[in-house]
Amino acid sequence: MFDRRPSPPWDTVDWDSGPDWEWRTAAANSPEELYTLWQNAVDRSRALVAEALADGGLDQLSRRGRPDGGAPSLRRILIEEYARHVGHADLIRESVDGLVGEDPPR
Repeated sequence: MFDRRPSPPWDTVDWDSGPDWEWRTAAANSPEELYTLWQNAVDRSRALVAEALADGGLDQLSRRGRPDGGAPSLRRILIEEYARHVGHADLIRESVDGLVGEDPPR
């Protein structure tokens, strides 16, 4: 089993008083600060995934369960995170090219 705890800065957020914190928190940050925050998060994530893979592989379960009592596997968490970020990239692409959905441009 691996532990799936939030890392800084997300571990100190009061989500009840600021449920949209992640959408407004970086408004005053410089591009350099944002890049540093992003790079630190990437480095932590890669290290945690490598550690979890070394300690039990993709099918091990998280120590922190879901509200329904189940525990997701590392494989499931990685798939969900990948899909979420692909969705974010699609939103960015749509805002740039104005195209919506999966139809190719004509």
